[in-house]
Order: sequence, then structure tokens, then C-alpha cells
Amino acid sequence: LFIVEDDPFYGELLKRHLQLNPDNEVFLFKKGKECLENLHLNPDLISLDYRLPDVTGDEVMRKVHLEYPGIPVVIVSGQEDVKTALDLLKKGAYDYFVKDNDTKDRLWNLINKLREKEKLISEIDELKEEVGRKYSFVNIKGNSAAIKGVFKLLDKALKTRITVSVTGETGTGKELVAKAIHYNSSRNKTPFVAVNVAAIPSELIESEMFGYEKGAFTGANARKIGKFEQANTGTLFLDEIGEMDLNMQTKLLRALQEKEITRVGGNDVIPIDCRLIVSTNRNLAEEVKK
Repeated sequence: LFIVEDDPFYGELLKRHLQLNPDNEVFLFKKGKECLENLHLNPDLISLDYRLPDVTGDEVMRKVHLEYPGIPVVIVSGQEDVKTALDLLKKGAYDYFVKDNDTKDRLWNLINKLREKEKLISEIDELKEEVGRKYSFVNIKGNSAAIKGVFKLLDKALKTRITVSVTGETGTGKELVAKAIHYNSSRNKTPFVAVNVAAIPSELIESEMFGYEKGAFTGANARKIGKFEQANTGTLFLDEIGEMDLNMQTKLLRALQEKEITRVGGNDVIPIDCRLIVSTNRNLAEEVKK
């Protein structure tokens, strides 16, 4: 933690208070240039006095953001100037504290919140890696010629954005294949939205897929985002596509061709970018012939 404070007494007060937590390594600087010369230490937080003897806090913050944009900077000022505070927050200050007896406690609480945030980010990254490993090709077992053919097709599917159809009997792992494609593709950090088409009544399928606006029909008390929007930038997996109502096909076709949707009861055209993977236990070629 960096404290940049030209008042030696006040700076030492903040430093000693923050050092009550042995996990905190605190550096105290009296000038802005001293802080900038030590940015290579990559602090987790900078508490920055707005009025310094050599450069303004505004200038120090600008240079910090230029060289190390990920470091949060808290401005500490002796003046309770709302206009200045708003201006600094717009320029990227993480927070703005008025210099008083409570500042040390505000900094303490802020550091704890930052720790919690970093912990959550770390946990999310670990979970994403775990999910990626879970749905890697390694987890699809088999050495037969047929399953080796599946692996080859999976590898091809990863290199394109083409719609993929996965066919097979119930319980053979169609969703596992869909997730393997998603989590091993360039979209692996984006949403994977799975929809069981067979479980949605035909009269609700359009609103489920495209969403609806408030007042579109009785009971539509608020806007609802559909599955296409939820999967935007990611992958939409339509399980048991063979059960979809025929009347929905033309609307689905338009969404796929134009890459845009309109919510039920709305007029706004919403662009979408999602990869489509579908599955079915039916023989679609035979269904088309029928």
C-alpha cells in the first residue's frame, strides 16, 4: 500500500493504522515523484494527497493510470469540494475522501473490500479453469473408430463458427459434446446457455427465446431478456430441437440469417452474436422426408 502525504504527522498516522494488519506492507512518500519512481513495486492501492509540494495529485493519478492502469487510486483532500471530487472520480479515481479523523478507518474498510474483490476474482478464474478442464475432450471417453470420428469433428467445429447439430440417443452425452465445443473454443469465457426445447410449451417458446417487453401480454409486468440475448457473444445450446413447434421455425430462421431479434411486443431490432449448437434424438433427415 502506498500513502502519498506531505504532512508527516498525518502520513505516519495513516501508515501506523494500516500496519495494524500484519498483511499490509505500507510505504509512505512525502512527494508525488517519489511515488511515481516506486510504481514498479505494483501496489494494490495508492492513497494520494491531492495537494503535494512538487506535483498535483491529479497529475500523479494521470501518470499512474498511464503506466499501471490496474492500480486503484484514492484521493485524500483537506477540502470538501464536491465539484473537484466529481471531476476526479470521472478521471478515474477509485474514491475520494475528505481528510479527517475518519479517513484511516475509511481506508481500512476500502482495503478489506478490495481484498474480498480480489479473492472473488481469483475464485471465479479458478472456477472457469475448472469448468474448462471438466469439458475438455479428455473427459469424453472412448477409443472406438466411431468416437475417434467424433473427436475429429469436434476439432473441426472449434475452428469455425458454423452451427453444429449433435444427434444421438438420450443419455449418450450430447450436452457434454456441446459444452466441450464451447469451453475449448475462443468463446470459452462467454455465456453457455442451454435450453431444453421439449420442456417449453409451444405458446411460450417465442417469448422464452426472444424475450418480451413490459405489457406485451397479460402477466408481462416487466421486460424479460430471452435466451438469445442471454447467450450473446457466447453459445446457445438448443437441446431436443426436434421437438420445437413448426410455427417457430420461420422466426428462428430469421434470427439465424439476420443475426438479430425483436422482443415480443417490441419494435427495437437487437443485434445478436451467439454460436448455435442444437441436439436431437430424432433422425432429422427422416423427419424432413416425412
